[in-house]
Amino acid sequence: MKEILADYNLTQMEALVRELGEKPFRAKQLFDGVMRGHDLSSVPALPKPLVQKLLERFEDRPLEVIKTLTSADGTEKYLYRLADGNLIEGVFMRYKYGNTLCVSTQVGCRMGCRFCASTLGGLVRNLTSGEMLSQVLKVNAAHGGTPAKRQVTNVVLMGSGEPLDNYDNVIKFVRDMAAEGGINISPRNVSLSTCGLVPQMHELAREGLPLNLTVSLHHVTDEERARTMPVAKAYKIADILDACTDYFNATGRRYIFEYSLIEGENSDAAHARALVKLLKGRPCHVNLIRLNDVKERDLAAASEAAAREFLRLLAEGGVSATLRRRMGADIGGACGQLRASYAGNGGACPKSGETR
Repeated sequence: MKEILADYNLTQMEALVRELGEKPFRAKQLFDGVMRGHDLSSVPALPKPLVQKLLERFEDRPLEVIKTLTSADGTEKYLYRLADGNLIEGVFMRYKYGNTLCVSTQVGCRMGCRFCASTLGGLVRNLTSGEMLSQVLKVNAAHGGTPAKRQVTNVVLMGSGEPLDNYDNVIKFVRDMAAEGGINISPRNVSLSTCGLVPQMHELAREGLPLNLTVSLHHVTDEERARTMPVAKAYKIADILDACTDYFNATGRRYIFEYSLIEGENSDAAHARALVKLLKGRPCHVNLIRLNDVKERDLAAASEAAAREFLRLLAEGGVSATLRRRMGADIGGACGQLRASYAGNGGACPKSGETR
């Protein structure tokens, strides 16, 4: 696979243009074209000889949308093909405060969570920062957005993969996305979701990035958590809470816990009261989610009534919480579902150029 221009920031593109013996202003033309989601071969104003030199070294199209599903609620699910044929996916969600894009950080995932479709085929590879950024640029352009007038206003790193398992590329992506002159999405508008990789959580606290840290908790004891999340065998809930405290002390930003309500596992009144005991007094918020059904898994969502009662008990106990509206359920909105249904070979496209 060739290099990807979206991995380059403006300073790096300026160095590249000098290396190629071109005039300095070409770097800004090139950077602007990439930020507008153009394929390399279609960047406006670039002379053909320069384009040809670049195409020898860089991918023309590092990422393309090969399938789009639209939900009755307006949510859009994308299946992307990368330059090497691997498949990832993303979700575009419309809210009153802006539009949010769910971004994948890896092809597959090695965390092994029982309720997640992303991990069905294991981890294939990490995405580069430019492959993550390309998801944002492509969808922003598809909705008529530009770097100056964005249609993607918020990003959640909750697609396929564990972001903190691809730490360096994710941090570069967040910094490049926030750079002046580019798509310029502030880290304050970025949510990073982790299953609880404690050492990387402490490292993240030192980065000086005011991200919204979200932790997939889902259980109130280590023993129960280990039944559905193998990572619990390495990092205890107490360690995760310590890392969250460190993040809050370093950034001043409250943290968020995702809690998927699973029938017969974690959604009764006893679990609600145990969660209150665990979290009360902490600068945190709980996002309750009725589990998205994954046909390859044997777990089922708690009922709407059970979810409402769980929420009531958290509020009664003094824990800030909301019940997330289910979006895109009719199009397989959970991460990994579209990729898993499309390709039965671990996430690679069945045949180069083939779509369904």
